[in-house]
Amino acid sequence: MGERSGSRSLIRDLTRRNFLKSAAAVGVMTAGSSIGVLASAAENSTPKRGGHFKIGVAAGSASESLDPAIYQTTFTEAFAHSLHGYLTELDAAGKLVGELVDSWEPSKDAKTWTFKLRQGVEFHNGKTVQAEDVIASINHHRGESSASGAKFITNGIEDIRADGTGAVVITLSQGNADFPVLLSDYHMAIMPAKDGKADVSGVGAGGYVLETVDFGVKAISKRFANYWKPNAAWFDSFELLAIHDVAARTNALTTGQIHAMERCDLKTIRLLERNKALEILSISGTQHYAMPMLVDVPPFDNVDVRLALKYAIDRKQLLDTVLNGHGQLGNDHPIAATNRFFAKDLPQREYDPDKAKFHLKKAGQSDLKVSLHTSDAAFLGAVDAAVLYQQNAAKAGITIDIIREAPDGYWDKVWFKKPWITSYWGGRPTADWMFSQAYAAGADWNETRWKNPRFNELLSAARSELDDNKRLEMYTEMQGLVRDDGGTVVPVFANYVNALSRKVGHGKLATNWDLDGFRCAERWWFNEA
Repeated sequence: MGERSGSRSLIRDLTRRNFLKSAAAVGVMTAGSSIGVLASAAENSTPKRGGHFKIGVAAGSASESLDPAIYQTTFTEAFAHSLHGYLTELDAAGKLVGELVDSWEPSKDAKTWTFKLRQGVEFHNGKTVQAEDVIASINHHRGESSASGAKFITNGIEDIRADGTGAVVITLSQGNADFPVLLSDYHMAIMPAKDGKADVSGVGAGGYVLETVDFGVKAISKRFANYWKPNAAWFDSFELLAIHDVAARTNALTTGQIHAMERCDLKTIRLLERNKALEILSISGTQHYAMPMLVDVPPFDNVDVRLALKYAIDRKQLLDTVLNGHGQLGNDHPIAATNRFFAKDLPQREYDPDKAKFHLKKAGQSDLKVSLHTSDAAFLGAVDAAVLYQQNAAKAGITIDIIREAPDGYWDKVWFKKPWITSYWGGRPTADWMFSQAYAAGADWNETRWKNPRFNELLSAARSELDDNKRLEMYTEMQGLVRDDGGTVVPVFANYVNALSRKVGHGKLATNWDLDGFRCAERWWFNEA
């Protein structure tokens, strides 16, 4: 999903996401990152301190915890960014900047990175952030027994050591030009060290202090008086509510019970747009919907069956009908057009029943019958998308049996368990991050179990390559391999569509994650305190 955002299995969830210093200055996302709303009065307002901000999110689970290793829904991911600081962050323009670090310096081969910590930053318990805290926090995700969603990041670490109390030196098993970006992952919160281990009680170095949390229901935090950022964390307090039903979320917003909501119902978005008290935010980024197949299970182990299914879906119809135009066409790979390594010359796959029939004939499957397991737990409109897909595929001689799964437990009982399902990803800021986490052979969140030797060879080579032109060539080939050989149908990239009261002000909105990069509590304010 990813964030994944949306509930996933505790172990696998995503919310189951280049740099040498010079590359970091350029930014992770391209200048094409866009927001689907014009600069509004809210964006141009002057920040003011005060007030109790309440937001309703679509996903939350009672099985979650304060342990960053197993954050799995928007509930914990957004709340965590109110509590914790991270070594790096992506700003609203998509540029990588230091948060708890002032600077970082790579070796020539990008295998060794030295991070210099920002001085005088305090945790909520009064302890100063030091190298020991960073080491304990990163080691929290390491080890064979780790079930962390960030294990793919820490698996590449050979050694981590302190250089005094104010710097950390990290040595990787191979060069990684994107390593500082990975440290902005929502799992990689910096926590105080306690007896050499990370303290996962919720004490952080973020703008708000934990007050109370009832996982899957409600969480409240209050502003940290000694927060080091002078122009952030504007609210006196922040309350996050898990409101799973979109109609209930919408009602809570329109009746003033909350100030903002995520994941608007696109079927009724026009009604919200007419409400002059509300602002609708439609933000294009890396979020995409997917229909992954387990490629080691027949008939999906046949590449021609996979191609037939990819040609048998009308992407434009899904974009217009399910997303109501709030998105972009997908091309069966996960790299968004906003990414600087996007393969812009890769032909867009079109709906073509005749080509689907051609590939079915090659596969010896002229009367293919398959089951698609779905639920709106995957993404809002997933069932409707499945029905449209069923109708599209019928014209190619493919019978899709739609199996509607219960929303409760979808990510535990269906994802990774059934051969073909509906899914979604929040995407990742870099191509390497997305491919490594979800497409590399053996990756914990490789939801198709796809293994392509050439792809994995390129993935390793591109990670340590410092020449951007060569990296573009490699990532372009990789996108083509996923598109033509991989086991995922990616029909559309979906905008983040949220709504908020016009009493709430904000700056330019980030596109790396939902809710302003999960930093709405830190970056937004009330126009009238």
